[in-house]
Amino acid sequence: MREPYDPNGPLRIAYLTYRGKPHVGGQGVYTRHLTKALADLGHHVEVFAGQPYPILDDRIELHKLPSLDIFNDHYPGRLPAYWELKTWPDVVETAQFLTGKFSEPLAFSMRVRRVLKERQLDFHLVHDNQCLGRDILKIESMIPTIVTLHHPITKDRELEMSHAPNWWKRRSVGRWYSFVNMQGKVASRMPRIVVVSENSITDINKDMGVSLDRMRLVPVGVDPDLFKPLPHVQRKPGQLITTASADVALKGLSYLLEALAKLRSERNVRLTIIGKPKSGKSADLIDSLGLRDCIDFVSGVSDERIVELYAESELAVVPSLYEGFSLPAIEAMCTGTTLVATDGGALPEVTGRDNDTVLSCPAGDANALAAAIRRGLDDAVLRERIGAAGRQRVVERWSWRHCAELTVAQYREVLDMPHNRKKLENPC
Repeated sequence: MREPYDPNGPLRIAYLTYRGKPHVGGQGVYTRHLTKALADLGHHVEVFAGQPYPILDDRIELHKLPSLDIFNDHYPGRLPAYWELKTWPDVVETAQFLTGKFSEPLAFSMRVRRVLKERQLDFHLVHDNQCLGRDILKIESMIPTIVTLHHPITKDRELEMSHAPNWWKRRSVGRWYSFVNMQGKVASRMPRIVVVSENSITDINKDMGVSLDRMRLVPVGVDPDLFKPLPHVQRKPGQLITTASADVALKGLSYLLEALAKLRSERNVRLTIIGKPKSGKSADLIDSLGLRDCIDFVSGVSDERIVELYAESELAVVPSLYEGFSLPAIEAMCTGTTLVATDGGALPEVTGRDNDTVLSCPAGDANALAAAIRRGLDDAVLRERIGAAGRQRVVERWSWRHCAELTVAQYREVLDMPHNRKKLENPC
């Protein structure tokens, strides 16, 4: 039997994330800190995840639901051997891959449904972190379910297709992103979608057809006691830092590399990229622009080391063409490092006004990005003022505890829906 639901008592939560990359990429960072904050509030959380697995607080149990890891960092796009296909989700994952589709969300939803079917009385609620695979609807029919949708992946698809060099590549990109249509259909039928910015709410409604009355704003957070200024660390002249969670057009790394090449012709500059070096568009651009000797990639390091890297940098840069929120932006601001950011997506909503809490520039404009970076590098007084104001903005608005409290309020609303009250009143 399921534990009786107490509207004021602790909850038992099954948290789902089909990808949980620990240090870069919003899903893994969100998973780590939100689940910890939920545990701090006294709730019981178990995480069900596919590779790469998230790093979690010691109080939280991780259930590994391994995919076939087709899109791993070392051999992306590998074809699984026939002996690896042990379950129907394995077959579906491989079959979709062979037709050029991104198959992880659907396959993960099938795997986790099988597990939760046997444990549906162990949890009051399921929280899906942007998987939105087809079988999430089947899970919702068993256990009350809520979804976090960070931003509409339609924007990724739109930008990738607009940057495709020819018709054949556009067709390939469209096929790869076909899972977005599935996510839209699932999202539009879920009782509650948690969204991290007003900009994302508008875009999800427009692009995915999710009605506004099903969505609620719950901004993400940052730990101001971890991401803080380090006055004892000396900033290095000309040092820049950015986060590259993926080599996709949406993240705008190519524009930062072009801006870096322009700046390098007039001064000594160096860029640290938090992320793994990968073969692809950015690697080719680094070589063609002759930037290999002034770029450092850093990956797999602790949050404490990332904070030190911010403290060593004169400017942090978010060059994205679109962001649903941007954890790297608020983490950089919280360290007191001056942020240079574009106006892509929700970034203006997050970072504030140009010349007050951020140095802003239009998205997709390498010359404007270079000018904003130049402005920051040339004016130490400006950097000091904007860095301090940026931290104050973050500390006053975002914390993981506040994010968790707002999330729990949404859990309570979902559990109070008539169709979910029936599930809770009949626990056998």
